[in-house]
Amino acid sequence: MDAVFHILFPALILVLIWAGYAIVRRSNERQAAWRSGLTAQARVVRAYVTVQVVNNIARRIQWHECDFTTADRRAIRFKESGGPPSRAAGDEAVVYYTVQQPDKATASEPSPGKDAFGVIFGLVVIVVTIGILINVMVQYG
Repeated sequence: MDAVFHILFPALILVLIWAGYAIVRRSNERQAAWRSGLTAQARVVRAYVTVQVVNNIARRIQWHECDFTTADRRAIRFKESGGPPSRAAGDEAVVYYTVQQPDKATASEPSPGKDAFGVIFGLVVIVVTIGILINVMVQYG
């Protein structure tokens, strides 16, 4: 039982910290792409759905893989989750990107408020979960 409190819980806490970092990083990449003002017409190369099962509840995640050419004529391909389920292979979409990291582009329409809410909600869930894990470690460890 000690292994749970000394190995598993700290490992879960590290994974949660990494997840929080990933949420903030992707939000910053999207914000930078929207603020850059650079757009390009992209073609959806592939659209597919993955399914995650959490607590016996299936969650469908829509993915799009897009090709576009930057203003300096570089060909870029990127994958992004989310987006409208009606977007299919062969469709056209406007992408927002930065000169420094065009592979971190987004085909999502600018929605900073929605993005900020998602980041805050995700971080709150992560912090509460870490708090619960630490509390259980202190009480029973």
